[in-house]
This record gives sequence, C-alpha cells and structure tokens, in this order.
Amino acid sequence: MTLADDELRRIDAYWRAANYLSVGQIYLRANPLLREPLTRDHIKPRLLGHWGTSPGLNLCYVHLNRVIKERDLNMMYVMGPGHGGPAAVANAWLEGTYSEVYPPVSRDAAGMARLFRQFSFPGGVPSHVAPETPGSIHEGGELGYSLAHAYGAAFDNPDLIVACIVGDGEAETGPLAASWHSTKFLDPVADGAVLPILHLNGYKIANPTVLARIPESELVSLLEGYGHRPIIVSGDEPADVHRRLADALDDALTDIARIQAAARGGESTERPRWPMIVLRTPKGWTGPREVDGVPVEGTWRSHQVPLGRVREDPEHLAALEAWLRSYRPEELFDEDGRPVPELRALPPEGNRRMSANPHANGGLLLRDLTLRDFREYAVPVDKPGTTFSEATRVLGGFLRDVIADNPDDFRIMGPDETASNRLSAVFDETDRVWEAERLPTDEHLGPHGRVMEVLSEHLCQGWLEGYLLTGRHGLFNSYEAFIHIVDSMFNQHAKWLYVTRRLPWRRPIASLNYLLSSHVWRQDHNGFTHQDPGFLDVVVNKKSEIVRVYLPPDANTLLSVADHCLHSRDYVNVVVAGKQPALTYLPMEEAVLHCARGIGIWDWAGTDTGGDPDVVLACAGDIPTLETLAAADLLRQYFPELRVRVVNVVDLMRLQPDTEHPHGLSDAEYDALFTTDKPVIFAFHGYPYLIHRLAYRRHGHDHLHVRGYKEEGTTTTPFDMVMMNDLDRFHLVMDVIDRLPQLGGRAAYVRQQMVDRRLQARAYTREHGEDHPDVANWVWPHGGGLS
Repeated sequence: MTLADDELRRIDAYWRAANYLSVGQIYLRANPLLREPLTRDHIKPRLLGHWGTSPGLNLCYVHLNRVIKERDLNMMYVMGPGHGGPAAVANAWLEGTYSEVYPPVSRDAAGMARLFRQFSFPGGVPSHVAPETPGSIHEGGELGYSLAHAYGAAFDNPDLIVACIVGDGEAETGPLAASWHSTKFLDPVADGAVLPILHLNGYKIANPTVLARIPESELVSLLEGYGHRPIIVSGDEPADVHRRLADALDDALTDIARIQAAARGGESTERPRWPMIVLRTPKGWTGPREVDGVPVEGTWRSHQVPLGRVREDPEHLAALEAWLRSYRPEELFDEDGRPVPELRALPPEGNRRMSANPHANGGLLLRDLTLRDFREYAVPVDKPGTTFSEATRVLGGFLRDVIADNPDDFRIMGPDETASNRLSAVFDETDRVWEAERLPTDEHLGPHGRVMEVLSEHLCQGWLEGYLLTGRHGLFNSYEAFIHIVDSMFNQHAKWLYVTRRLPWRRPIASLNYLLSSHVWRQDHNGFTHQDPGFLDVVVNKKSEIVRVYLPPDANTLLSVADHCLHSRDYVNVVVAGKQPALTYLPMEEAVLHCARGIGIWDWAGTDTGGDPDVVLACAGDIPTLETLAAADLLRQYFPELRVRVVNVVDLMRLQPDTEHPHGLSDAEYDALFTTDKPVIFAFHGYPYLIHRLAYRRHGHDHLHVRGYKEEGTTTTPFDMVMMNDLDRFHLVMDVIDRLPQLGGRAAYVRQQMVDRRLQARAYTREHGEDHPDVANWVWPHGGGLS
C-alpha cells in the first residue's frame, strides 16, 4: 500500500516535529519555539549529544506508529545506534508518555523548555537511550547488543513485535554479527517476532561503515545467508523514502503475520526466513548541508554536533536558527507549545504507544516464580565432610522442576555448557531451543525448549537481559573463566539497575543470576587458559546495593542460595559452585541457617571450644573450604593444644562493613568472628587482593593473610593446582606456624614435614599422573555437627 498524499503529509510533519525536538535538545536552553530571534544566551554552554543518527531513528519511529495504529500491534522498540537519546526522548514527549512519567516536563511550551534544558545538562538526563527514557530496555551507550536484547524480549511473548533499529556502526561488532543467528532460536508458535531495521547512514564517528560500503548485492547475500529476507529502502528525498518505507513495513509485517499463522496453524514446520529492512538514508539528514565550507549532511561530520561554535560564531548561530526554522515549528506546535491536534492524533494511544508499552517496563508484568521447597532436593549429611555429592548436579534436579512449574517465563542460557556443568537433569523436562536442521543423532533439540545454548556468551547475556527486562526470569550458567567475555555487558546491566532503582515508575525486575561452574580449581584438565576467577573482582566494583556474590561450599548450601537468588529482584547474583564430586558438610536445616547468616563459625571443625582462638582459619569457596578443613585436621594432629577457629563465608559481601554494603557485618560482628588481634589465615576462591579490598577497614586487618589464586596454573592434577598457588592444606599449616611463635621449637619440625609432604605429593603426581590417595580420598575424620 502506497501512502496517500494527506497521510504522507501528516507523517512528514510528525517527522519534522521529532527532528525539531531532537535538535532543540542538543542546543537550546531557552526560547524553545523560536518566538524571538535566537541569541547566544539561548544556547547551552556545553553542546553534547548526537545528531547524525537521530533523523533516521525519528523516521523509523513515526512509520512504526502508523503500522501499530493501523494493525493494532503490540510493539516495542530497541534503538541500537549509540547516542540516539534525542530521538527516543522526542518521540516519548510527542506521544505524551514523557509528560505522564515526568509531569514537570509537560506537553506545552514550558515543558518543551524543560525538555531541552535537561538534555545532557548537569542534573538532567543522559544523551543516550537510557533507563530514564520511557519505552527503552536498551542502554545505548555501548554498541553491539540491541538485536540480542530484542530477541530476548520476544521469547515467550507470542503477540509482541520488537522493532530493532541496528546502526551500521554497531553492525560491525562481534556480538551484533552473531545476533543475526537468533532466528535459529525463535519459535514462530510460542515466541513473538523481531523486525530488524538495519540503518545504513554510512558513517561512524570519523570513518565510513563497512556494510554501507560493500556492494548491495554482497550485503543482500550476507543477510540472506544469515537466514533473513532483506527489504531494501533507500533515498534522500523525503517523500520517496516515506512511501518506500511504508511499503516495506507493510510487506514485512504481513509476512510476519503469515509466518506466525502458518506455524501456529500447523501448516508449516520449516524454519522461517524472517523479513528485515535495510534502510539507507544520509547521516544527519535534514541538518546543515555544509559548515565552514565543508560537507556535513551525509558525512561523518554530522555524527555529533554539526555546528560546534554557536555561542562564539555569529555565522554558526545563524545557521542553527535557519536549521531549526526549516522544520517550520509554527506549523507543528500551537500557541501554547502543544503539538497541533493533527500530530496528537497520529500516534497510537495508551499502552499501544511504544514509549508506554508495559513490556518496556517489565516489572509491571513480572510474576513470581512457582518454586518448590528446595529442601526436598537435599543431600543427606549424617556427619560433616564424610560423603560426596556433585553440587551442580543436585541443583539440576531443582532447576528441572523450576522449568516444569514455570513453562513460559523461565529460561536457562549458556554457551553449550549446561550438560558440562552437570545440570543435565533439566533435559528430563525440556529440550534445547533449536529451529535449524535436526539430525537423528541429535539429543534434546526442539523448537519449544527452555534451555538456550549458543557458543556466544554475548548472545546468552543479551538474550537473558532482554528476557529479564521484559518481565521474566532466568539463569546464565557458564564456565567461570569465560564469563569475562561479558564483563562490559554485566557492567551496563548493573548500571541500568542502579539507575532504575531511583526511578519510581520503573518497577523491579527479576535478578540477573549467574551460575559459574567448571571453576578455576577444577580446570586442571583444561589448563591455564581455563583458570581465572577474576569475574568476582569485576562484579564487586559495582554499586553495593546491586551486586551479590555467593560461594556455597557444598550441595545443600547451593540449593539454599539458588532459591534465594530466584526469589530476588533488581540484583546481579553471582554464584560460584563446583561440579565435581566434593564433600558435603551441612545437613539442610543447618545449611539454610548458615546461608541466612552468610558467614559463620563451624564449631565442629574448630578447637577453640567457644573461647578465644589462637588462630582463625577462614574460607570462601568449595575447594578453599576443603583445604582449610584438611589444614584444621593437621593442626589437631600436630598441635592438639592449639585453639583453632574455622569460619566459613558463603556471602562474600558480609566481609564489607555494614556502612558500605547492605549485607555487610558491623564492626562488632566482624570482630566477634575474626578477633582484632589474632592471625587470620583466609583461603579464598579468587584473587587474594579482593579479600583485602573488602576488609581493609576492619580491625585486625594487619593480621589478615589471604591465600588464593595467584595466576599460576597448567594442565595438572587438582591438588597440584592448589599447591601451585600455595592454597593447599600443607601451606596453610605453614602459614599458621609462621604466625604463632608461641608454638615453640617443635613447630620447625612440623613445618619441615609440611614442606616434605608438598614435595612428596608433587612427586606422586609426576610419577602416577594423579593425586595421592591420601589427598584425593581425604574426608573429615572427627565427626561432629553444628550446635
């Protein structure tokens, strides 16, 4: 359907209004409707923002509004081009949503003045599509993740269409390149649809973009190879582009409806070739064609602020005024500064407005998970440290039933590691999502699965973020060393959560839950490249009200922690748990108490008998806990009179003061556990410095000595791995001896024995290729239990 002339005129007027508002946000702090000649006093002292991408975003937005209204679509947007904030804010204001969310920014002249002044202004709003922007689920500051977020939003939302504008600069990133494959995971029966709009305006900050400079036939072949049906729209004459884009959208949306109807009616089981649009328009379209004698429109020079010396150069000021007046604001806004009735009637109404779509404020739609009592999955523990279990395998049974009881709002994401991380029980209930070809030899592949695996951590993270931000729940399981691949994505999500907590209209969403297994101390078979616990350091850098780090020492504590995390809201929870057979320490009731405290004395493991200790052995993590207990056993053998206290840490943030983290211990609580003047030997899962960072203000910090991973590793045996990093039981005993001179001369003999036993253990591995049975089969020999 080609646009009728009067409809084209209304759409073009709306586009001009959005462009005018976008320019005004970048430049003006007063005189928003140009009711008087523009002067330097009307201009902001610092000109910040990005014009180049805004006209293309505005063009897409107004045309999407047309099809939403005509077809009564449930549609939301994701804007990939980095700092497209002016466009998103302009359209939210035109639709009225912005004024509903922020009443002082009213839809009139006074509100327009506030809208302009606040943009990239101290105390105002950022220049990108930020959490403050109604309708957004995507932080536009970092490029590469828009399409993954869009697909995450579409999963399990069968009536939702996500329009995703992909910038051609963003399209050069690895995550975006992988994201085109998301069609192989989109179920046309149970999921919604994503309509990618690849916007080729030709330039990044200072260079041309790759996809804009390759032949169109090559571009089409690339996109078809990804499995899409590209529809090309190009031009630089507004009326022609309006008509072509309208036709392209009608084509694409009719095709999406056809695909879904055929799949849902059982007429087609083949993977669809989903439509997408390639939109080629000039960068900075409708802006200054040239400035100071050099081209601007259609070049990289329009990327940010095309006229940069408006306050100093009268010619720039005049050019800005001419630019703003070229949109004919007197036709677009009435005497009170409100959009004229014709424009107010153009967008959809209520929740059909993309800036007001509830999916873009996912907490409005969030339902609590149905969770069975995790205690039902408990591993029996008669005596601490005498029986073995695989913690993540036990957790897999719990997650299997989470999937069974929440069939349309819980998913597990992971880079081909769900089975490797021992969560295989989930496949008793579900398949892996797979829309591509299937072979008879395949296992657990199907279109309706709840497990999503692709060998791209970026995609897993992006899908899950989009899923959570639109009101659902999930879990990301990964090898510990390679979760670093999404460090920056974690950063962006944590910042998003921090900001949304300060926006009353943004409702809380389900927490982002990481399960990190195949961890540093049990990657002895894969070697040095797979040995890195440093994600914890990255996480702890973020705001304390957002991040939580848990190191459950055994299967029962892992179940308790997992249940807590799945109930939580607006956090990033990082859980580190081993998948190999390991000792179990706490019966379920005691595990629940221990996890609720987050830290505690294991009196059955110590010998301080309720009094003051001579030394504190602290531990966090399953392998550090094992080595600490083995060290406590050795100390009982060699120094039975020594008063040893064993403290286990599940919730790492308990080590911070309560003034710095909501989970932090008060100084009095910390001192009661660790004392203020006794040596503390702390065996830690990660890099030792992190414990010092968390506890540096504590009394007795000078007595704190931390053992952990110190960047030593190779392909070796498990115990040799801990010896390489001086985390082993023998070294912990030596640390105690070195800090307790009162042990006297006999300590020298014991210390030498510890050195010898390390050497013997290493020699055994070199001869036999495995750890000595005394180490590999060690169990806690003393019995006991928590009081």
